[in-house]
Amino acid sequence: MTFNLWRKTWAALALIAACAGITVSQDQPVTVSVHWDKVIRVSETTPTLQVVVNPPLRRGTPVHDNAFKALHDLGADYVRYVPWLPYPKLGVAELEPPMDGKTSWDFTLIDPITIDFLEATKGHSTILNFSTIPQWMYKTDKPVEYPADPAQVTWTYEQGTELRDPTMKEVADYYARLLAWYTKGGFTDELGQRHESGYHYSIPYWEVLNEIDFEHYFDAETYTRLYDEVVLAMKEVQPDLKFVGLALAAPIDPHYFEYFLDHRNHKPGVPLDFISYHFYATPTPDETPEVEQFTYFDQADGFLKTVRYIESIRKRLSPDTKTTIDELGVISADDANQGKPGHIAKPIENSYWNLAGALYAYLFGELSKIGIDVAGESQLVGFPTQYPSVSMVDWNDGKPNARFWVLKLLHDNFAAGDKLVEIDSNQPYVYPLGFATQDGKKRVLLVNKRDRAFDVTVTGATGGRLDYVDQTTSFNPPATMKLSSDALKLGGYSVAVVTLP
Repeated sequence: MTFNLWRKTWAALALIAACAGITVSQDQPVTVSVHWDKVIRVSETTPTLQVVVNPPLRRGTPVHDNAFKALHDLGADYVRYVPWLPYPKLGVAELEPPMDGKTSWDFTLIDPITIDFLEATKGHSTILNFSTIPQWMYKTDKPVEYPADPAQVTWTYEQGTELRDPTMKEVADYYARLLAWYTKGGFTDELGQRHESGYHYSIPYWEVLNEIDFEHYFDAETYTRLYDEVVLAMKEVQPDLKFVGLALAAPIDPHYFEYFLDHRNHKPGVPLDFISYHFYATPTPDETPEVEQFTYFDQADGFLKTVRYIESIRKRLSPDTKTTIDELGVISADDANQGKPGHIAKPIENSYWNLAGALYAYLFGELSKIGIDVAGESQLVGFPTQYPSVSMVDWNDGKPNARFWVLKLLHDNFAAGDKLVEIDSNQPYVYPLGFATQDGKKRVLLVNKRDRAFDVTVTGATGGRLDYVDQTTSFNPPATMKLSSDALKLGGYSVAVVTLP
């Protein structure tokens, strides 16, 4: 063997060995040290969720009782409730325009789900958003049809970009009547007829429309005009009602924020209580489950940069306005095809729910550090034909999956008013965050961003408690164990809370 051949052979063997080493090598143990005396900020962030109306939430389904029990037992604040466009009969209370001396107001199918939601969340703040404007209020070439079956999904109900009433009073009055139905016992319709409901619920927040950059394609100026008209009309019904604006699907155009948050662009007396926007991590169709863990967290980091930029606009123009990021989650590539004829949803691996839960926990932690007021996980129930990959319960029986249990773990251990403290860690794949809670507890949130276990040492944890959701707990509530040392094993995609003694 010549020297050059030997050298090349040795280099090749060394490369093979190095690659093999990368494949089989163990991750270094993770060390987490918390500086409890160094407070970085007081948390303002409330973990919560959204409830989107769909047929499985109707009374009598296998999902209804378990899903609403889970919602009740969670006891979260700022829960968002959204009757939405895929099921017009479940979300639009006036499906036809007034004609021949009659109106079409009908809450028969809407009330049961709405009342069950309001009862399940009684004693806690909620954000209602009847997001779909009756389609007949828009100019279209011909009337837009909708399914006679309330459980039949449609993705073509919302059409048009120009309201038939340029003053926007027609839309504003519609929402004022919706509010009065649930808070004032009823309303008087367009033709002077009284409709009695008997409901006198307390509704603290109302979000004006949903994903305005996609639904009817509002520009910032048009939306701001409509927001003002709706807010002023609803405040005549309930003067103390607070409002959420924008609800952007893709918060990438700063003009929406620059225009809407500028008080000079609003009528006198119009409050800017909250802004809202959304984020979903979305893989490409050719990604395998093993690859998605990298995509989701990388996309989350990109979104967090957007959040910081939006915060700079908010603080400059309207610092008293709060922020709710009220749709946080993952949408699978397969869900993008749900509207195609003959589409059959692909099975979802159980590990996916843990990965999606870990992503939410990571976002909750980072949004707490930024100072966002509300972090809302999306959504209570999804199912085939209506974004199954976003569900927080099993759409067959309504029992919570790992995404719900992660939210429960965060809700039960952390709250606005807790102090965030400085923390050191030597491993980028295990995310730590320290909380000195208002009840005097010292807690560490741990999020495993990878589908492999890590050995973790949390200084001072001996004698404390570990609560966790991982692939071993699956669809069950968080597991608990007492810590006999500072060392613990963090499973793949695990979300854990270490409570020091």
